[in-house]
Amino acid sequence: MSEEINKKTALEKKFPLLLMLSLIGLGSLLLGLGASYWLSSNPSQSNSASSQAAIYQEFLAVDWKKETGESANTEAWKNKILIINFWASWCPPCVEEMPMLSAFNQKIDSNTVQMVGIGIDSPSNLRQFLEKATVSYPVLLGGLEGSNWMKRLGNLQGALPYTVILNPDGKILLTKLGKISEKELESVILVKDK
Repeated sequence: MSEEINKKTALEKKFPLLLMLSLIGLGSLLLGLGASYWLSSNPSQSNSASSQAAIYQEFLAVDWKKETGESANTEAWKNKILIINFWASWCPPCVEEMPMLSAFNQKIDSNTVQMVGIGIDSPSNLRQFLEKATVSYPVLLGGLEGSNWMKRLGNLQGALPYTVILNPDGKILLTKLGKISEKELESVILVKDK
């Protein structure tokens, strides 16, 4: 019996220490989870200017293919603002915004701004869609690599459509998950006829 009392007394003496260590551990876990969530939901905050520039250069270095199978001339995109629209032919909002994007592309200064569409779809579906649709900007075959780039550029959900605008230094100027409006584009990009 006295042994039981001694164990209980020892446990009672250690309880405050165990409680304090448990609370510190829980607090550390919550702080880590919170920081991780904040960094993942604020990609422009988590990337330094040099890493953003590196991502921009990496994007241009990819051998992006057009729907025809030929390589896109990404060298011509250097030192330009990039409007990148991730889309798919099976995505109704993507298809709905394409005419506006195509018209907007006609208004921008092609010497300073480059718009591209990256199809997150099978090459055959993209080709079939583009046979029927008129698009005034290059459409690239994205596939799995396109999905990975979409996530690297801030779309952690992977939903479509997704538009990101990068300045020539790689800084993210705008991201939009869902259909983008002409007003939203004009808030970042100057058009020729205004």
